[in-house]
Amino acid sequence: MVAETKVAKNAVSLLGAARRFFEFANPRIIAPVWAAVLVARLAVGRWTWWDAVAAGIVLAIQPFTEWTLHVFLLHFKPKVVLGRRIDPVVSRKHRAHHADPWDEKLRFILMPGLIVLLSLAAVLPWVIASNKPIGLTVALTMTSVLFNYEWIHYLVHSRYVPRTRAYRYVWRSHRLHHFKNEHYWFGVTMHAGDWLLGTAPSKDAVPTSTTVRTLGVEAGV
Repeated sequence: MVAETKVAKNAVSLLGAARRFFEFANPRIIAPVWAAVLVARLAVGRWTWWDAVAAGIVLAIQPFTEWTLHVFLLHFKPKVVLGRRIDPVVSRKHRAHHADPWDEKLRFILMPGLIVLLSLAAVLPWVIASNKPIGLTVALTMTSVLFNYEWIHYLVHSRYVPRTRAYRYVWRSHRLHHFKNEHYWFGVTMHAGDWLLGTAPSKDAVPTSTTVRTLGVEAGV
């Protein structure tokens, strides 16, 4: 693809991408929260096999969380209900991201959404697990997943060229979503949702979409 060739010619190092990544607010907010949860979990100790189970459940849910939010919220099309236009800001922002995939500011979760997700990571573990060590393990896994999501999504849209097979798959899938067909490849960091729900076809099995940049919504509509 043209976009891939352009990136290869102007590639940046992983360290360079990381330095730029941390110039934005979201990583600078998530990083200390993640570090604090990690220190707290290590300080508490008392590791058991339930920690692995708890972390595994969070990781197993994540691909379907990404898929569901991407399909039903990020790709939500404006609707008029009882005379009132419904068009969430997160959906508008995502359309802007598709219109200009290289705009760095559009690669990150909106700040209100980030606050909600961090709040869930702080509260939800204690709702589902009264055991303090397990609760901290869940919180640590949730913040790790959030941090990883922001980093991978930023990196995929940067000029960093994949070096490993695993990352190349993630990189290629997300770029196919942006430049080939917006109706497929909804996973960003994990793709089990796409595999199981039928949205991970081979590149040549689907047509190139004419609405990949607009998501089928006319400008100003």
